[in-house]
Amino acid sequence: MQSLFNVPLEELQQRRSAKWTSYPEDVLPLPVAEMDVHLAAPIARELHRAIAESDTGYAGDIGRLTEAFGGFARERWGWETSGAAFKACADVATGGTELMRLLAHGQQVVVTPPVYPPFYKWIAAAGAECVDVPLAQDRGAYRLDIDGIGHAFEAGAKVLLLCHPHNPTGHVAPHADLLRIADLAAEHGALVISDEIHAPLTARGTEFTPYLSVSENAAATGLALHSPSKAWNLAGLKCSLIVAADPAVIPSGLPHELPWGVGHLGLRAAEAAYREGAPWLDDLLDAVEANARLLEGLSSDLLPGLRFRRPDAGYVAWLDLRKWELPAPPAAFFLQAARVAVSDGADFGPGGAGHVRLNFACSSEVLTEAVTRMAAALGGGGATQPALKPA
Repeated sequence: MQSLFNVPLEELQQRRSAKWTSYPEDVLPLPVAEMDVHLAAPIARELHRAIAESDTGYAGDIGRLTEAFGGFARERWGWETSGAAFKACADVATGGTELMRLLAHGQQVVVTPPVYPPFYKWIAAAGAECVDVPLAQDRGAYRLDIDGIGHAFEAGAKVLLLCHPHNPTGHVAPHADLLRIADLAAEHGALVISDEIHAPLTARGTEFTPYLSVSENAAATGLALHSPSKAWNLAGLKCSLIVAADPAVIPSGLPHELPWGVGHLGLRAAEAAYREGAPWLDDLLDAVEANARLLEGLSSDLLPGLRFRRPDAGYVAWLDLRKWELPAPPAAFFLQAARVAVSDGADFGPGGAGHVRLNFACSSEVLTEAVTRMAAALGGGGATQPALKPA
């Protein structure tokens, strides 16, 4: 079966999204978490239907969306959401920022770096103080430092901003770790805001457990952020959900404008994704797995000494380049010397320096070309001539 990532480069270069307009045409853009795919057919049909109906007004009632999400969560994760409360927002960043403003102002907020860089901006926007509890490592694998989180709660932190699955490492916290976090949060009167945007992208063989489903303590201490934007490539359509297993946990005072920021086309697309998008998602997971294996092979052949562990979820690779003494931060180096754009690890907080995050949700040809160029640059030969010609 043909990979979902086999979209011609010349077609991609006609797109006007941030990924394809932020760099010159000779740069392979692999930093932002946007996939090189065509829309899933059920989503495309729903969007075409909306246009044919001239249904382009404000987003309305979210009941059909939450019903579809509930069915997906039940089927995919065994999570029953029938008693949950939902609030719609434009995207996870908007929802997270508004929750932080209400729940964390003047408080200490725990994050687990290296972690998604905007978390730091959410905390700053909320007038809160960031407490870094870096991930622990065990034989090259990342895991949450549960004892460190507990110590931070003991010291007064009142919110844990949990990246689950973790970005950029791809770590999926096991049920036992989430259970301990929930117990610690309940013991210390803390709240857990779980960003679960990458959850549908959990690899086969790995079990994702929604935080709110773990226990009564989790339900009483948690809020979750969900969106189809990463798994179905819908970021530009603007539709996400704030979820509370216990409706009482949703804070009062969320801005009146919050649901009005939701895109109506995004609302319809999100419902289609959760209701009808599972077969396409399964094909996507196959494509992600194939590219992860390809990246492992390319790294082994062309970049011996590079440390890379296949993610448990998602399509971003966290690459450890500390073996090489580069003359500039890694992302700047590769942009200049290899014409490959990646995200610089230093932006992800403590533990990130010397790393890059690379989005491998692209064709095998683009991925091979990118790693080949990076290897040539590290070997001192500068960038190779592009085998993939820009349009």
